[in-house]
Parts: sequence; structure tokens; C-alpha cells
Amino acid sequence: MKKLIYRFALLAALLVLMNWIYGTFFFKNDLLKHSDEIQLTWDVVKDSCVLVYTGESSNMTFSWYDTDRRKISDFVFDHFPNLRCGDISKAASHAEVYYYLLENIPESAPVETVIVTMNLRSFGYGWIESELETPIQKQLVLLKDYPPLFNRFKLAFKAYDMSTTQERSKRRAYHRNNDVLTFPYEFPYRTNFEWDYATNVKGIYNDDGTRNQALTTMAIAYIQNYAFQISDDNPRVKDFDNIVKLAQKRGWNLIFNILAENVEQAQELVGNDLVFLMRQNRDYLVNRYGDIENVTIVDNLEAVEDKYFVDRDFTTEHYTEVGRRRIGDNVAQAVKIYYY
Repeated sequence: MKKLIYRFALLAALLVLMNWIYGTFFFKNDLLKHSDEIQLTWDVVKDSCVLVYTGESSNMTFSWYDTDRRKISDFVFDHFPNLRCGDISKAASHAEVYYYLLENIPESAPVETVIVTMNLRSFGYGWIESELETPIQKQLVLLKDYPPLFNRFKLAFKAYDMSTTQERSKRRAYHRNNDVLTFPYEFPYRTNFEWDYATNVKGIYNDDGTRNQALTTMAIAYIQNYAFQISDDNPRVKDFDNIVKLAQKRGWNLIFNILAENVEQAQELVGNDLVFLMRQNRDYLVNRYGDIENVTIVDNLEAVEDKYFVDRDFTTEHYTEVGRRRIGDNVAQAVKIYYY
């Protein structure tokens, strides 16, 4: 028995030593190789940032016609010239990514206020089960709060969500076909798929009677991306809940920035029913997070008109200078609560 205890103790000591060696000499290089977005976190720490903005491509996408091509975060920071500010922005990111990047900010860092992007589309299963999710999950492995060596073994043995494109496609289809849409009035379609299918069959037509396939495709994209209802068991809700807990633990002021969606075009192409769902999902987020101490919700859902959206062939949160500046100014007003 003593020999067995001795062997276990020796093994434990060896693992601790190996973890220390790996964490001290090799872990940083592996982070930069497999989770290069960690550099964004290191940059805000190195710059001693007090105010930190997190976002995805909405933050840095611009129009080539813009006079000022800076980020949304830059327009926020313009209001606080005396604060050290920085952003953590990476395309295709969502709340789970934000959580792990923020968690890797050392507790000793001087961060006081964190702005976190809330992208309405990211709550839908078209994004939750997107084809980009498997590489994103791979990038998160080394960022998680376990011993570095343990995380490296998980990465080496692919112990993370490695769902195939086909598997994710099936899960997207399942939700589109089975998640029932509920309205406070009679509605002819039961699910996202039924609504999508009917819209495709019906189509959108030009004044001369010819089918406008581009607008029909765009209408379908709106339905596919926004015809859902957020519930408490939504994975993104759990991610944002974790961000709230992290902010409370660190003593940060937390500002959630609900991004602008092209509600004007959704209204024109699809109609009141889809706009109802978009507003209902916005209301869910405001009601869930709006009454928490040191958490502020900035509702930019309808802050940007159709003409200030960059992309014309798909539903994105990419804005021209006017749109980015407007969102930045609105967020800045919320930040001022904590500094003026």
C-alpha cells in the first residue's frame, strides 16, 4: 500500500513539474500558434487599458466610400481622451470567445469597464452551428481555465467539439424544422423552415411582373437568420451569463452593446412579423440583463437606417462611417455614466 501511495505521489509530482515546465517555456508559443487571438488580450494588458471594447467584424468593417474608416470602438474612445482604451476584435467571434479572451486578462490588470458586443444573429442556430464553429472551438481549447499541460493534451487528442460540416448542417436543419415560432396572434407558418419555404415559393416581383430573385434570396436570408426566439437555454445566453459573472468577480463595469440590424430592410422585404421577432429578442436581452448592478444595456437595434449598411447581398452588421459613429456615440453615453 505504501508503495502504491509513493508511486501516485511521484506521478503527481512529475505531472506538476511537467505542467510547470510546459507552462513556463512552451505554452506561450503554443497559444500564439493555436489561439492567436490571445495577442489581442495581451495588447490591452500591455497598454494598461482601463476601457476595453470587444467585438467581431462589425467593429472594423468599413465602406471604401467612408472618409473616416476607423472602428466603432475608436468612435467610442474619442469621448474619453484621458482614458487608456483598447479593443479585442476578431471576425466571427461570439460571446463564448469574448468570455475566454476576457477571462485571460490578469486580475492585476487596471481594466475598469468592458464593452461587449451583442449580435442578435449570434443567438440563432445558423450561427451557433455555423461551419466556422469547429475551428473556433479548437482555438478556445488553450484559453480555458485548466492547467496548461492538460489543455495541450486536449488539443493534441482533439478533445473538443469537432462536429463535421454535415453534422452541423443537420443540427441547423433540425432547429429550423422543429423550433416552433409563437406569436400573440394567428400566424400561418409554424417554423422557420415553413416560413422560408413559403417565401421562396411566393417570391418578390418587380413592377414589370418578373421575379426579383436577388430580393427573394435576401428575404429568405432575413427569415433564416432572424426568425427565432431566444430562450433561457440558448447557448449564447449562457455565455453572456458567464460574462456577467466574470465582470462581477473582477469588479468591472459591464456594458452590453446590442448591435444595429437592418430592421428597415427586414420590414420592407419580409414585413411586420419578422420585425416583431427581432424586437422581441431585443426585449428579452434588455429584460434579462438590464436590471443587474453595474451592467448597462445599450439598445442600438434600430439605430442605423438601411442606407448606412455596407453589405447589400446578405444580412450583416457592417456599417458605413455614419452607422459606426452613431453606434459608437450611443455606447459612449453609457460609458459616461461611470466616468462623468
